[in-house]
Amino acid sequence: MTPEELKRRTKHFALRIIHLIDTLPHTTTAREIGKQLLRSGTSVAANYRSACRARSKPEFIAKIGLVIEEADESAFWLEIILEGKLLQHTEVESIRQEAEELTRIMSKSRATARKKD
Repeated sequence: MTPEELKRRTKHFALRIIHLIDTLPHTTTAREIGKQLLRSGTSVAANYRSACRARSKPEFIAKIGLVIEEADESAFWLEIILEGKLLQHTEVESIRQEAEELTRIMSKSRATARKKD
């Protein structure tokens, strides 16, 4: 997958997160979880774009590490939404899987960058 394809994919992920948050129930708990998910879910795309503009390999590795953390955190909040029964499984599962897949992709990208010398 090219960097441009990943930019589109991470942006699409952020937009899906935004739309999902709008479907959460209007409770204090859901609102707080939604804020956390909004921050981490949109950070995946923003930090990936930043990683693509890295000036050096160490800077890329550090920035892609942030993408990994944010994607993994997003998966966590999506699991909380599922296990807390805030939304139906059918509404959340595919985006949770995407968060996990993005985490794996970015982890492999970091590992590849570390190997290249």
